[in-house]
Amino acid sequence: MTVTWEDLGWERLAAGVGRCRLPGWDCTVGLVLGEGTALMVDAGSSLAEGARLRAQGQELAGGRVTHLALTHPHFDHVFGASAFAGAEVYAAVGTDAVLASERAELRGDAIRNGLPEADADEAVDALVPPQHLVSGEWTLDLGGGRQVLLANVGPGHTPHDLAVLVAGDREVVFCGDLVEESGEPQAGLDAVPSRWPDALDRLLALGGADALYVPGHGAAVDAAFVRRQRDALAARFGVS
Repeated sequence: MTVTWEDLGWERLAAGVGRCRLPGWDCTVGLVLGEGTALMVDAGSSLAEGARLRAQGQELAGGRVTHLALTHPHFDHVFGASAFAGAEVYAAVGTDAVLASERAELRGDAIRNGLPEADADEAVDALVPPQHLVSGEWTLDLGGGRQVLLANVGPGHTPHDLAVLVAGDREVVFCGDLVEESGEPQAGLDAVPSRWPDALDRLLALGGADALYVPGHGAAVDAAFVRRQRDALAARFGVS
């Protein structure tokens, strides 16, 4: 019997494209199926969560998860990355430095937000830098006519924000935490508020008016929502 997205608790967004909302921090993870390939977008908040996501991705793809894109270097998006052994890992330029030199900060943030200390330690010890660093745009050909654009649209939520655009009858854009629906966008110490509205302008230019935008946290939204959030951030931070 063929496994469906819904069978595994995922939401189908388009043909061969889906996402799930993880417990704990309502963090979104995406999956894009190609021909003999599969791209996971973000990796969850622990090695155990990453392993579960990889297993579900393999079940939906009928094969290996071959690619992993990390939207930004926060613990709830990257701590499961080491569970994807053998996958080609992509991230914005600078993510490698964060994962190499700011492990103590990532660990502390995870524990402050409720991740068990043992899980944080395990994830930090296993972290490895991404092999492929995106400075502008990078097109992935996943086979079967499936192309995905990785775009370094930041800084904004962090100095290293990567968006994932999936072409199709209706384009799907995985936004990371540049866009949040289930709460106000979070601006931590590593946010770049003066550049965040510009990052959303680039996101909207890439996705267009008719795309489906998938926030890092919360329900999928349309371009009008992203534009309203862009304007609210500009007003909040006093930038144009």
